[in-house]
Amino acid sequence: MTVVPLPAAPGTAIRFDAAEALRLARQTLDIEAAGVLGLKSRLDDRFVQAVRAILDCRGRVVVMGMGKSGHVARKIAATLASTGTPAMFVHPAEASHGDLGMITGDDVVLGLSNSGEVAELTVLLPLVKRLGATLIAITGNMRSSLARHADIVLDSAVAQEACPLQLAPTASTTAQMAMGDALAVALLDIRGFRAEDFARSHPGGSLGRRLLTHVSDVMATGAAVPTVRPDAGFAELMHEMSAKGLGVAAVTDDAGRLLGVFTDGDLRRLVETGADLRALRAADVMKQNPRTIAASALAADAAERMEQHRITTLLVADTDGLLQGVVHIGELMRSKVV
Repeated sequence: MTVVPLPAAPGTAIRFDAAEALRLARQTLDIEAAGVLGLKSRLDDRFVQAVRAILDCRGRVVVMGMGKSGHVARKIAATLASTGTPAMFVHPAEASHGDLGMITGDDVVLGLSNSGEVAELTVLLPLVKRLGATLIAITGNMRSSLARHADIVLDSAVAQEACPLQLAPTASTTAQMAMGDALAVALLDIRGFRAEDFARSHPGGSLGRRLLTHVSDVMATGAAVPTVRPDAGFAELMHEMSAKGLGVAAVTDDAGRLLGVFTDGDLRRLVETGADLRALRAADVMKQNPRTIAASALAADAAERMEQHRITTLLVADTDGLLQGVVHIGELMRSKVV
């Protein structure tokens, strides 16, 4: 056992027992895991009713809770909102001083309280019902004021708190969080919520950039695309590649249909053959049937294809083979897609 003296206030002795800290940490996880697993056997038609009520909601889900339950309520509201269910948190104490006006009869109110008797919330219950809002309770006390007023009650009771004093909400708030997540997951599945929908709620994150950025957003177009005709001489081909700085040149016919491609890598391999470059035309050195991608494809897909084939550019063409642009790995990096 490692016991390390710690700095303390004058007259106070504090000793750190590493083994005891680990024992309590493991015990905490065991107690909280047991609390969450205990919810499974109590899930019944009331959970289904809660999901159906939220699906039928014409307004928003208003999540309320005080203290630690209030912090959990904020997280549940955020999870619902980011997974396709419009939701917001309203502080019960502030609701008593005007914020109750945020709630309408079209809303579903999701009230959290382990005891079900927290004064700031219970005082609002008759008013919420009078507004005509549907009230769903997540509580550990099925005989509480919150449970009695609720239209639907979800049982989040736990056998014990992880706190050795049985005072600080620990396992009970974990159970509330898990119940809220269960609601959110059931709802997003029923709504057919997809990764693209999630990204639209997170445009500032890496996921949003990966799922919202399309090839058309990052590709070079028009005069910025290095393009030559098949009868172009080798000098013209090199000039076009150098001027546009993308390490590639597309070969197209007069209608703009893609015929082939020539890259920096092709140039190196061609030089190694000792061929008379001055006598060559674009049609002689181009690769036919080059890899392409659609402008509507995700930029992340373009990055994955580049990595798969170990290339740094992809030509962009439509279904008729008309060249639309070119996407380069450098632009994908600048856009933080990769």
